[in-house]
Amino acid sequence: MEAISHAKMQRIAPRKVRLVLDLIRGKSIEEAVVVLKNTDKKSSLIVYKLLMSAAANAINNNQMDEEKLYVKATYANEGATLKRIRPRAQGRASAINKRTSHITVVLGER
Repeated sequence: MEAISHAKMQRIAPRKVRLVLDLIRGKSIEEAVVVLKNTDKKSSLIVYKLLMSAAANAINNNQMDEEKLYVKATYANEGATLKRIRPRAQGRASAINKRTSHITVVLGER
């Protein structure tokens, strides 16, 4: 049995989110919460909320045991890119890509 939670169109690059997701993959919920609380990254707050949402889904919707939950899989895929223009010298322009992420946390039961 699995419990899944998604966060779509988060305004942070997926490359930055993957750094935090790699820290919690395979850990129990308690360990993952401790790691996220002590990680000084913007994405750690987003992943923490997502982890808590997945845990609530597991307990309330799927009747899974809270002590047996662990982070089975995590991934951050690229979402839509907001394309902006920055004026440059001599009438030129350069592109700025504001990337977004689709983050997924999957919890399993041991």
